[in-house]
Order: sequence, then structure tokens, then C-alpha cells
Amino acid sequence: MVRWRTATVTAVRRRWSGATELDVALPDGTPMRALAYPALVGDPEPGDRVLLNAGALLMGLGTGGYALVVALPDRLPPDPPQAVDTRAAGHLVKARYTPLQPILLGVDEEASPHHELLAAAESLDGMPVVTADLHSALPAILAGIHADAPDARVAYLLTDGGALPAWFSRTLAGLADHLVGTVSVGQAFGGDLEASTLHSGLLAARHVLRADVAIVAQGPGNLGTGTRWGFSGVAVGEAVNAVATLGGRPVGSLRISAADPRPRHRGVSHHSLTAYGRVALAPADLVVPDGLDPALATEVGAALTPLAGRHRIVTVPTDGLDAALRAAPVALSTMGRGLDADHAYFLAAAAAGRHAARLPR
Repeated sequence: MVRWRTATVTAVRRRWSGATELDVALPDGTPMRALAYPALVGDPEPGDRVLLNAGALLMGLGTGGYALVVALPDRLPPDPPQAVDTRAAGHLVKARYTPLQPILLGVDEEASPHHELLAAAESLDGMPVVTADLHSALPAILAGIHADAPDARVAYLLTDGGALPAWFSRTLAGLADHLVGTVSVGQAFGGDLEASTLHSGLLAARHVLRADVAIVAQGPGNLGTGTRWGFSGVAVGEAVNAVATLGGRPVGSLRISAADPRPRHRGVSHHSLTAYGRVALAPADLVVPDGLDPALATEVGAALTPLAGRHRIVTVPTDGLDAALRAAPVALSTMGRGLDADHAYFLAAAAAGRHAARLPR
């Protein structure tokens, strides 16, 4: 289950919010690329001995292409200053009963300054919430929102279907100045706010961060098995239900592609069709970008016809969205394909953002 390695840090490659990328060398001199989260293990320096979980790297997994630093055994970080009174500083445990479980202050627990506010909060007050399958949709949705509403306050809810630490995402680090905050929900952690469930996280986005619009998507590292139900994006349908339960306005970002080599993901991905068609019990606005290639548009329309009995299929104009996508503050990439290689995918996500921005708030 775990492929352990020990190594020595040879260089610090780069740092971004919450993460440090390293070059390390195994005892036989074999080089590896490694990633450390200083908040969990301390801040590695050249010469440090590190204990690694190297499984994902050795298996060649794309998103998980790092050996992960589990500990600096010769230079452990000190206890956090609040360790004497954990309850007063938060007792929300995430990645529970794993060796690196962090203990955090939940936004709605008793020690939080926001506890009374969230104890009384019952509704999202009609806030539009865009739900998406892949983390790569996040910057495109944000670009679509800000194309029409540049001053809109947008919050991101990081769900736990992919990477648990928010710090893993370089995309999120690059978008920090364009979001009012990140709420990590479920087993995910490392956001500006921590919430135990998506429901409390949505309420925190609306009432603590005072968001006008929210985006819900998993972290990097989507899991898929090629089966109808065996993929982490099935939670998108559950997110629609949560938004509707709390009086929000669900907006579905569809995973549309003419470039994916796998037939199950061309046109409208089976992930979107299952999540919105079989899991979501509440209606959502499912957004189709105008101006798709005619053959792709026909395929998309046919795939969505069975969903029209429950959801509202909304066609959104795309004028100006290409420019907004090209001006995004981070590089756009999904499954190794950039904007021009999979234009329909990013355009669909941006159109969902535009539609959310145009809804009454």
C-alpha cells in the first residue's frame, strides 16, 4: 500500500502557498522529485534526511507525480503554540486516523468566532453556486464570472474527491488574489476556512466570506475507473442537492470535449451525465456554450435531452469569453490539454461562470 523511501534533500526547487517542491536523492544516488507541506512536516532544507511515500511517483500517476515528504525525522517541527489547549484552538480532525491527520479550527465549531453566525444561518439567500467535476474548470469558471462581473466576490469550495491539501494546487495559489477565500470541506484541508461538510462550507462562503457566487469542485487528482459510478466526480450531483437544500441556485458546469481520446468523455462526459442525470435530485441550470462546432453541438444536445425533464438546459452566449480565458492569471490545462487543444471544455466552464454572474444576487 505504501512504498517507503528515505532520501536526502539536494535542492529546493520552488515554493508556493503551503507547499515546497524538492529535489532529493535516494541512498544509491537516484534522484527524485518530492513535495513537502511545511505546515505538516516542517520546512525542508538541503541536507535534511526525509522519509517519503513514493508510491504515486513510482506508479507514474500524472497528478501525483511526486514523492511526498512524510517526515523530517532528524529535525521535527515544534508543537503548534495552541497544542496545550486543542479544543480552544479547534478540534476538527481531517484526514482522520491517518498518520498525518491535522487538527484544525472549524469555521462553525464552538471556538470559532463565526460559530454564532453559522448557528443561525439557514439559507444561501439564492446565491448562485457553480458545480464542476474537475479542478481544472476552476480558473475557467472564475474567468467567466469576472468577464461580466469583475467585482463579484467569488469563493471556492474545495471538496475531497481529489487532493486533500489545498496547498497541492498551484492553480489555487495563482488565483488567491481573485477569490475572497477558499473553504476546504469534508476531508480536504488547508483552505482559508475549514468546514466539516459541504453544507456548512457553503453557508460559510455566503455569510462569513460574503461571497456573491461560489464554485464547488474537487482538488486536483480526479479518480475515475471507467465505470458508471466509480469516479470521484459523482459528488457533483450531491453538491447540486446541497445547494438546493440551502436555498442556493445550482449552476452545472458540464464537462464537454471534442478532444478527449476516450469516447466516454467526448461530447458530454459520462461523468456529467451520471452526476446531473442520476445523482442530482434537485434541478439545476445546465449551461451549454453557444457557438460550439455544429457536430459537437448536435452531440451535446442529444446527450442532454434526457436531462431536460429535471434540469433547465441554458444556452449562454460566448462573446468575449475566449479573451477572458486567455487573460486568466494561471495556465489552463485539463488532462494535459491546454486552451487551444480542448477549447470546448474551457469555454463550457467559462459559460457556466458567466451564467452564474448574470443571475440575480
